[in-house]
Amino acid sequence: MLLTAHSWFSLRYGLMSPETLLQTARACGVKTLALTDVMNTSAAWEFVRLAREMDITPVLGIDFRKGDRLLYTALAQGLAGWRELCEFLSRGAPEGAASGPERAPDWEHVQVIYPWEAWKRWGMEDLAPREWEWIGGRWWEQDAIHWACAAADFPDAWKERLIAWHVGTFRHMGDWNAHRLLRAIDHNLLLSRLTPQQTGDPRDVFHSDALEAIAAIFPLERKKRGEEIMGKCGMVWPTPPEGQIHHNQHTYTGSEAEDERLVRQLCEAGIAYRYPADRSPAQGSMLQQVRERMEHELQVIQQQRFLSYFLINWDITSFARRQGFFYVGRGSGANSLVAYLLRITDVDPIELDLYFERFINLYRSHPPDFDIDFSWTDREAITAYIFRRFEHVALVGAYNTFQYRAAVRELGKVLGLPKHEIDALAHGKNIQPGELERLVLKYAARLQDFPNSITIHACGILIADKPIHHFCATFVPPRGFPTTQFDMIVAEDIGLYKFDILSQRGLAKIHDALALVQAHDPDSTGDIDIHDLYRFKNDPVVKDLLREARAIGCFYVESPAMRMLLRKLQVDDYLGLVAASSVIRPGVARSGMMQAYIERHRHPEARHQAHPALLALMPETYGVMVYQEDVIKVAHHFAGLDLGEADVLRRGMSGKFRSREAFARAQEGFIQGAIRQGHSAEVAAEVWRQVESFAGYAFAKGHSASYAVESYQSLFLKAHWPGAYLTACINNLGGFYDTEFYVHEARVCGCDIEPPCVNRGAKAAVWDALHNRIFLGFQLVHGLEERDMDAWMHAREQEGAFSSLADFVQRVPIGLDGLSRMIRIGGFRFTGSSQQALLWEAHMLMGPGKKPRRGHTLFAAEPVDHDWPVEVSGALEQAYDQLELLGFPLVPPFALLEPEAAEAARHGIPADQLAACIGKRVAVAGYLVTVKETRTVNGDRMAFGCFLDAQGKWLDTVHFPPALRAFPFRGRGIYRIEGVVAESYGCLHVEASHMTKLAYRPDPRYAEDAAPLLPLHRLGQAS
Repeated sequence: MLLTAHSWFSLRYGLMSPETLLQTARACGVKTLALTDVMNTSAAWEFVRLAREMDITPVLGIDFRKGDRLLYTALAQGLAGWRELCEFLSRGAPEGAASGPERAPDWEHVQVIYPWEAWKRWGMEDLAPREWEWIGGRWWEQDAIHWACAAADFPDAWKERLIAWHVGTFRHMGDWNAHRLLRAIDHNLLLSRLTPQQTGDPRDVFHSDALEAIAAIFPLERKKRGEEIMGKCGMVWPTPPEGQIHHNQHTYTGSEAEDERLVRQLCEAGIAYRYPADRSPAQGSMLQQVRERMEHELQVIQQQRFLSYFLINWDITSFARRQGFFYVGRGSGANSLVAYLLRITDVDPIELDLYFERFINLYRSHPPDFDIDFSWTDREAITAYIFRRFEHVALVGAYNTFQYRAAVRELGKVLGLPKHEIDALAHGKNIQPGELERLVLKYAARLQDFPNSITIHACGILIADKPIHHFCATFVPPRGFPTTQFDMIVAEDIGLYKFDILSQRGLAKIHDALALVQAHDPDSTGDIDIHDLYRFKNDPVVKDLLREARAIGCFYVESPAMRMLLRKLQVDDYLGLVAASSVIRPGVARSGMMQAYIERHRHPEARHQAHPALLALMPETYGVMVYQEDVIKVAHHFAGLDLGEADVLRRGMSGKFRSREAFARAQEGFIQGAIRQGHSAEVAAEVWRQVESFAGYAFAKGHSASYAVESYQSLFLKAHWPGAYLTACINNLGGFYDTEFYVHEARVCGCDIEPPCVNRGAKAAVWDALHNRIFLGFQLVHGLEERDMDAWMHAREQEGAFSSLADFVQRVPIGLDGLSRMIRIGGFRFTGSSQQALLWEAHMLMGPGKKPRRGHTLFAAEPVDHDWPVEVSGALEQAYDQLELLGFPLVPPFALLEPEAAEAARHGIPADQLAACIGKRVAVAGYLVTVKETRTVNGDRMAFGCFLDAQGKWLDTVHFPPALRAFPFRGRGIYRIEGVVAESYGCLHVEASHMTKLAYRPDPRYAEDAAPLLPLHRLGQAS
């Protein structure tokens, strides 16, 4: 008989993973099984791969449905039929909509099975069956089929099309119960309101005893027909064309010979750009080294047939440069000189002695992996270009899964629990569970990690050698680009390797800062090549910023931990920054080698502590493994593996593969190899411990170098145009820190900060270079609508600055709420009127019955003078307005403290005086910036605090588990901390033993004795 089944990728319907489904089939003695998920192809290739391993013949198909009703099940006859099904599903048919076709289209390589009820719905007596159309009768329908065939109204032409068909969906009652809950979630219904038509049939059982009994019910000829159909539909693996090892686009120009010619031409142009004659006195020998390395790389790239991959990335980055988009090519692609010459990356692998084999080697069977970062404002344009430029393109899909708390909430709703009980269950609070509560918890655990919906991978794009529908169906999410129904792991399994097009805000800061400088001083920006790392590395002002770790706002070097590391290392050069970018990673710290690196960097006499063999291999990092390449070096030289085998070992130890048997084989091969090289078993074991503790968590050296490139670009701009750069940080909504602290950093760099202004400001922050001040943008004002800002900007651009509030109201279509927010944040201070007077006037102009004119008028009405109540808001009221509307005050937060708390803060030691208090117990006061929690080796929670003191200086604290338990952080605000001052390589911190949050003064706007801002009879209107 024909046996079909659903996996859990029949979303909110199926119960079994592809592996569990096949294990169940094998336990039932099934030799051929068809996977027919509901309107979905996500599980297809995992099912085929696992089926082959379990000696089961796989068949792929799709259940096409209209809402909850099955129209037909279509089975693919090999890859050609699978493409037909995927194309049809991708076009949206029938999408569960009433307009979908009841009968299957004219496929060439597909077998179609209609349910028994179908002939009644669309009058089969008027339609002759096509050779690939069948009617599937289920075991409980056999009596009805018998009598229908005997009746005169059943078409004779269809009697020979009847087949035995069984659907295996439920192994036991637990599956059936979970299925009903999933269907209720899908329909957003109480379980009690769920109808039988909205669920599968409980008779779709899947266990060995049931299958044997069911098979005996069917007539023999119908079972044979079903088996014959299955025999036509076995699925094969989608192997690449002969001579290819993947399904990515194989050539860029149309021929491999032309690809090679183009790459060589581009490399020659790259040599002239990257190694100009005036850069090095030893230019001749350098160029010889460059050409030898280039030829070596091109030989390997061509042998592995990866030329097209380089050229496609060159095409993408060339388009970005033409558009003025900034990008950073990072990852192990920075190990390639060819990538550097093609300007895909900005890292010189010769300067850094980067192993090309870390990127590509003869053991590598899949294309290399470039990670290219673009500005978050530019990535959509890059993606759109890729879809225009190349023929067979799709975004990579991903899966949202049920997480435990979300499952608890969904199940609580369909079982009818009240919201407060659902909240309590979701947060694990102790309640006395009843029967329904126990069911929620039981099935939440069951549904955890089930696929719930398909979404988009964060950055992956596929560029294939043939239409994507050869492999899967696609869907079009809100971003508007076709997206695969499978994820990156399945894509790689079948030979489709993604291009990573990422986005970040750091590049937008660089772009926006240059635009601001260009507007102020176009001559200076014309001289800046943002890819000219040589200039940035040798800039003395940049060196000073690095050495002193004044890096707030700068990519990857602004976090408290990174700034502390830079101060400890006293880094002021490129190689030091590259090393620091990797040393900060958890793998190096976990191996215990971060401290060793710092010690050996600061104290050269400590370098003898390194094993001589490791010191000889890694003199630049003092015998400490800092980069992933160091694993390759150690495996190659210390353990005697060749470079390709060493890279296989490194990949076998990565987080993705660490659980596989490859890890055990890697350990044995490494230790045995080291012993053969003459090292003792004890030394080999210790070196292996260092290798395996961080190999999957450290950066490739090229990746660290790529990060360092962007760090230098941002440091250069901050060093020479701090106002422009920090304005760009503010406009891109910060980075590691909240926007408030970039505003603070702008003050530290000498800028005056102005609240938003309707005449001098804009939606985004505006840098007034002449007076070195920044007008904050209205986009920071909470609750102010985009359309209000657009209308105001348009009116100002069309007719000039506003002369008064009345002029603004007459020209700008804005609501009272938006206008009040603009007044309260100080947007109309140019009028000279108090905030209260402006609010009075706004209500008079826009109150009930007032309909101010919109747009330009020939004769503008003169504003009427009124004697508004003279009420001048104080600094505290304004600060609380700013706190409400911006999220932070524009006055020092210490000004908000109650008198007693302010007195306690004044008695604290300033951060710049802690150096005189090392080893002493002190009290400090700080405004909380950020907290990083971590775990001790015993699993206890501890934290690192970062604060600003009353003078605006940075202050670091450490909170060990006992202190953190006794005095936890209680949200943002100002804290008084007591503890002992400790020092490490010039970096000071307070080891907290006691911590108290200091109280702010009450908000005077809501004090009962405060004068109202508006007349009492207008309070209702104001709200």
